[in-house]
Amino acid sequence: MADISASMKPMEMPRNSRGVLLRSLVIGLTAFLTVVDLFATQAILPSLTRHYNVTPAAMGFAVNASTMGMAIAGLVVGFFSPHIDRRLGILASLVLLAVPTTLLATAPDLTTFTVLRILQGLCMASAFALTLAYLGEQCSSLDAGGAFAAYITGNVASNLIGRLISAAVADTLGLASNFYFFASLNLAGAVLVYFAIHRVQPTHATAAVQSPLAATIDHWRNPKLRSVFAIGFCILFAFIGTFTFVNFVLVRPPLSIGMMDLGLVYFVFAPSVVTTLFAGQAVARFGTRPTIWAALAVAGAGLLLMLSSHLTEVLLGMVLVGIGTFFAQASATGFVGQAARDSRGVASGTYLACYFFGGTVGSAVLGQLFDHFGWTACVAGVGSSLAVAAILTARLNFHQTEESANVADKGV
Repeated sequence: MADISASMKPMEMPRNSRGVLLRSLVIGLTAFLTVVDLFATQAILPSLTRHYNVTPAAMGFAVNASTMGMAIAGLVVGFFSPHIDRRLGILASLVLLAVPTTLLATAPDLTTFTVLRILQGLCMASAFALTLAYLGEQCSSLDAGGAFAAYITGNVASNLIGRLISAAVADTLGLASNFYFFASLNLAGAVLVYFAIHRVQPTHATAAVQSPLAATIDHWRNPKLRSVFAIGFCILFAFIGTFTFVNFVLVRPPLSIGMMDLGLVYFVFAPSVVTTLFAGQAVARFGTRPTIWAALAVAGAGLLLMLSSHLTEVLLGMVLVGIGTFFAQASATGFVGQAARDSRGVASGTYLACYFFGGTVGSAVLGQLFDHFGWTACVAGVGSSLAVAAILTARLNFHQTEESANVADKGV
């Protein structure tokens, strides 16, 4: 694959602890501002459902339609990754993201709302995929685990803080103000990228070893990559199903919590912000398969607790599902870079497409289960997705010598 950024001078990859902390903070904040719109709107789902006078399933699909756009963009950006300037692409994506975010404030009907969410997804995934490709190209094997963990941690933080902000702004200033505020965050992300990623010197790409189409076909022929693509699909399928429709459970009897309290509930993601940072270390020490299996088991245990009629147990269940799914996601993301020896930008884009497509399918399928059969059926659907992911994880069987080499690279 042509490496168009071989001569880029990115943010330095320092070795001292203060420099590493600063780099991780910048990477995490970039991730936060890139995907903060993705799940923040879930915190105001009940209000949006009333505003548009539709069913939970219809509103849940509309809000999560952003994952459809993200799936499309992940595939397209991955396919053309060798020819896209990383810095310019990320900047353009974040600036353009502010446009549909602003228009959501005045969306007249659910169809318009859905289309705008898809456009948001296209912009978010473009920035997301290009940043992952940038980190993969600019980090050494020693840096990569920490860099990717910092980026996924920023993603996790956006789930918590984005929901809190969304609930607070909508409750205080109204639904329209909520979207105007998030548009300003999109622009703040563009400003951060402008200053954090240095200017790209003109480069002359060498001829690619494979065309993007040939690389994509080769990746799909790789059983390990096929499996991890499917695992990504299952992870977001489960996550979307859990954290979209639990909002309606929380505001209904017997739990019956208020709008502002619904936002505060999402402090359940706080532990995930910390635990996800250790995903790279866990994979290095225990291996990919045991790490993902353990993460999925934690999520499964939390899922069972969410069937309770007691708020404390439901909240604990949400904590465990968040920890498990994000830990599994961080581990699977890192595995893609190991399994794809060439054309890693294409592989990452394909993985992201499968991951976000899982969210689209999850919101549609689990929404119907929730509307017609209730929360227990929805939970059963989520549990089935976690079980399939666990079965697929058995195929991620790197040879022992490769595992040992990876551990050595990480200094463990």
